[in-house]
Amino acid sequence: MTVVSARRYRNGVAVDDIELADRDKCTPPGDHEFVWIGLVEPSPDELATVADRFGLHPLAVEDAQMERQLPKAEQYGDQLFLVLRTAHLEEERIAYGQTAIFLGPGFIVTVRQGSARAHSDLRAHLEAAPSALAHGPDYVLHSIMDFIVDGYFPIVEQLEDEALTMESTAEDHFLDRDSIVRIFTMRREVVRFQRVLGVMIDVAARLANVSMPQIDTDMRPYFRDVYDHIVRAEYRLGGLREILTSVVETSNLLEMQRQGDNTRRLAAWAGLLAVPTAIAGIYGMNFKYMPELEWRYGYDGAVGLMAAICLILYWRFRRSGWL
Repeated sequence: MTVVSARRYRNGVAVDDIELADRDKCTPPGDHEFVWIGLVEPSPDELATVADRFGLHPLAVEDAQMERQLPKAEQYGDQLFLVLRTAHLEEERIAYGQTAIFLGPGFIVTVRQGSARAHSDLRAHLEAAPSALAHGPDYVLHSIMDFIVDGYFPIVEQLEDEALTMESTAEDHFLDRDSIVRIFTMRREVVRFQRVLGVMIDVAARLANVSMPQIDTDMRPYFRDVYDHIVRAEYRLGGLREILTSVVETSNLLEMQRQGDNTRRLAAWAGLLAVPTAIAGIYGMNFKYMPELEWRYGYDGAVGLMAAICLILYWRFRRSGWL
């Protein structure tokens, strides 16, 4: 069985490990006791064994086996079932996992699917503080939620750093095709991430404000703290979307400015070349009677006139910033 850990706690202290395959050892917890079971990608038969030992609702068990569930919190009698989404970066994309949690009288069962972060460090941290763990399985639920939400912030920070780097680069250089593709990929990832966090906010709000089975009233401030963390992460994602949008807009504006400068330069040079072209074209016509054809200094005068007009135009274009 893919059981990472199965322990019984009394007054916040681990007293023994239990064997789920042995029904006799899965006795109901006594006073001030609870059981914490951790499963990783169990098979249907393995999860069915756990469901039989703790009387888990079949619909909740079915949802725990399905990946890509949206976060939710559902009540089944005196039990509470939650689905939380984990997230981690895989190269340039955000990969999602799922943690299903069964909370009942004297027990908590976690089922991880596709999650890159194990709960072993969290369990060790809680076991090192028996006074906190003595609150019961609802405190473990809060700690798991807080652990999952804390994993969101490194993702947001890394994406923010990359977006700010792109923004500073766009001020000096054209965005190449790879950078543009990366920006739109990041925007899609941020939108998907916001959808997940939006539902996670609803789940945390229910735990913080609504009476739920197995959740003590004095635990609501803890879930409210988790709610605040998720809201903060979602707010930063909104700012990240604005940064990505500004990168595109900045690049487009600078591109338009560069194109405008080039257009003005081309227009100025075209104006300069138009003057000698026009004069030379007139005197290139085959007419017998034209002014200054018989004048000795006609050629010099025509060239001088063209040079003078071109110099005047060049001065005016330079003064106006076109050249």
